[in-house]
Amino acid sequence: MSNEKTTRRSLLLTSLGALIAAGVGCWSPSAAQQTTGTAAGAGGSGGSTEGKDGSKNMSDAPAPVQVPEGKEIATLAAGCFWCVEAIFLDLKGVERVVSGYSGGTVPNPTYEAVCTGLTGHAEAVQITFDPKVISFADILRVFFTTHDPTTLNRQGPDVGTQYRSGIFYHSPEQKKAAEAVIKEVTHEKLYRNPIVTEVTPFRNFYPAEDYHQNYFARNPEQAYCRMVIEPKVLKFRQKYRHLLKK
Repeated sequence: MSNEKTTRRSLLLTSLGALIAAGVGCWSPSAAQQTTGTAAGAGGSGGSTEGKDGSKNMSDAPAPVQVPEGKEIATLAAGCFWCVEAIFLDLKGVERVVSGYSGGTVPNPTYEAVCTGLTGHAEAVQITFDPKVISFADILRVFFTTHDPTTLNRQGPDVGTQYRSGIFYHSPEQKKAAEAVIKEVTHEKLYRNPIVTEVTPFRNFYPAEDYHQNYFARNPEQAYCRMVIEPKVLKFRQKYRHLLKK
């Protein structure tokens, strides 16, 4: 990736003296694929080329949301999707987590295009879960305590609209639950500043390139994983032991 496309993640690693190899932090597709290969069944599109508007050269229409019988879908944005995916994969009742892009106007965007902040998309995850095992409200409680929902268009060193906090609800019931949990978190005064999480109707979701899927599990020795994702996941596991998969 060119210098102008280097994200704040890479800058963080540099400041920590951890930029130990080219591609640390925000990797280019070619570098990441050469290192990690392709995730089978992830639904991404790592081999596609990029159009002039930053879209992948494929169908403009987002794939319809497939909801298995008796299951539910949650689409959430909380900054770097590598971190978010790693957390929700650990929750009991969660059957699938896909990293991708949501809420923007550019169809089938590439990672590089989303990194510019010009597509309108947020890095997001789409979670398939069993509501008989874990409720949407409990998923949101985890969501609100594993990222900072009070920083507008920012998570730590990651700055831009692509890192905004967002809930893209799929039903009136999900909207009602989101508003209720926000009131709950606000009442409990978990944060000094007001919550700025976007709560908007779901409009689209495009799976990210294959190399982003299951990123933490597949790249545990990568510097960003060791220094940023692993501590966050460990803190989450300690707080939510009762909700973890056995």
